[in-house]
Amino acid sequence: MTTQFELTDDQREIQDLARRFTADAITPHAAEWDEKHIFPRDVVKAAADLGFGALYVSEASGGIGLGRLEAALVMEAMAYGCPSTSAFVSIHNMASWMIDTYGSDAVKAKFLPSMVTCDRIGSYCLTEPGSGSDASALKTRAVRDGDTYVVSGSKAFISGGGSNEIYVVMARTGQDGPRGISCLVIEKDMPGVSFGAPERKLGWHSQPTAQVNFDEVRVPAENLVGAEGQGFSIAMSGLDGGRLNIGACSLGGAQRCIDDAQAYTTERRQFGQRIIDFQNTQFVLADMATELEAARALLYLAAAKVTAKAPDRTKFAAMAKRLATDTGSSVVDRALQMHGGYGYLQDYPVERFWRDLRVHRILEGTNEVMRMIVAREMMRQ
Repeated sequence: MTTQFELTDDQREIQDLARRFTADAITPHAAEWDEKHIFPRDVVKAAADLGFGALYVSEASGGIGLGRLEAALVMEAMAYGCPSTSAFVSIHNMASWMIDTYGSDAVKAKFLPSMVTCDRIGSYCLTEPGSGSDASALKTRAVRDGDTYVVSGSKAFISGGGSNEIYVVMARTGQDGPRGISCLVIEKDMPGVSFGAPERKLGWHSQPTAQVNFDEVRVPAENLVGAEGQGFSIAMSGLDGGRLNIGACSLGGAQRCIDDAQAYTTERRQFGQRIIDFQNTQFVLADMATELEAARALLYLAAAKVTAKAPDRTKFAAMAKRLATDTGSSVVDRALQMHGGYGYLQDYPVERFWRDLRVHRILEGTNEVMRMIVAREMMRQ
């Protein structure tokens, strides 16, 4: 029996810890968070107490220094209860990792101790009202003035906008295009920082999303992450991991819907027999399970490549994100259909997963952009 494709004992331990936490702290409450638009900050803090606020922040900075597969296992486990909350924790991890990996000792000491514990939570600010997929066309500007940068512009669709304390912001310090972009850490209470109204979304109701505005915000130059002009490459390197995590959130949410659909069709009877006894039901469930396992295998492989800094990691992260999020949406749609009319009611969780997983095909790079990345890497070879 080969163990090459099995999780290690340590990985199973982390997975079990995340599953137990989810069953206790997330799953019983997720429907209420969705319905009432509650942001469960206390649960995010409890996740951080287990190390989930700094999964791949180095141990030297107070994190637990795990690889990307371990992080994906945690996100997948938490998404079984609530994809929206799991994705929110993932974004904070991405922001923390960027500061830890590229920041100076001063910027790390300033922000990471409170981010590791989620006493302060981080947002990732790349997208703007006028630049989504064309991210390197961003307009937010940071002008050096002595020992500060003066930042003006707006960021759109920011998870945690208005509630989080820390914003890792991509801003233009130089020329047009990717080489003129730098990365700065901006704090919520700095003069000139303001927020739009909370966005009214189809799903992801357990986390606030808002536009973030900067009106001549004076940011200490020491808050620069990396070098001037390095911001876009920092932003892209963060997205390799972010794409794995959002794919993992689709895996966890879709697995929950398969389990719920199997349970529902086992109990529900029509035409004198259980719905699961119809061969069509069995075939659809078998396809859902097979497709999800294939997506999971690719995502775990991509995670190993990102951890190992393999040269093809960006291609594999894009492939895995595209497949896992498309498959997740397809699986949850079939699971809803198996519930019949009840699947359309908020009394059953499947409609929430149907709404929550839909956005995974859009954010962290649309699935169309994922195909562009994969094709570009193929043509380079």
